[in-house]
Amino acid sequence: MVDLYEYIVDVPDFPEPGIVFKDITPLLASPEAFLQAVDEMADPFLASSIDIVVGIESRGFLLAGSIAERIGSGVGLVRKPGKLPRDTVAVTYELEYGTDTLEIHADAFSDGARVLIVDDVLATGGTLAASKDLIEKAGGVVVGATMLLELSFLNGREKFNGPLHANLVY
Repeated sequence: MVDLYEYIVDVPDFPEPGIVFKDITPLLASPEAFLQAVDEMADPFLASSIDIVVGIESRGFLLAGSIAERIGSGVGLVRKPGKLPRDTVAVTYELEYGTDTLEIHADAFSDGARVLIVDDVLATGGTLAASKDLIEKAGGVVVGATMLLELSFLNGREKFNGPLHANLVY
């Protein structure tokens, strides 16, 4: 077992002054740390009969595939507008500085498919809440969410109703 916190690098003033960005790329580059992180993210949901693991663009994609392999499920993608080639459903949500939109294929799930949401970071919770709404709009049932790290001081967990796991909490 490795200390996953040691693989997260603080980058001050990125992407703007006053922000401390949590860079996960050293963790992704370490086979031992990456595989341990994936196992820890998957473990709370192994007995949840997950049909689809949905990764949120873009770093969530990197984790979702490996988690789906551990769970024995398929993989789905939540993307920014215009990135998916077939019919989509969309959700627009509020950000601190405006709005954003997410999309998923309209046929991503059979009605009632059990879905686990995966992303790298839980910050304010807007993207997670919008992804949950989007999945439900497309016919999926969100069973829970799993994150590599959570910035707890931003209270994003409060916007998600359901089981939520985070490996690292700041």
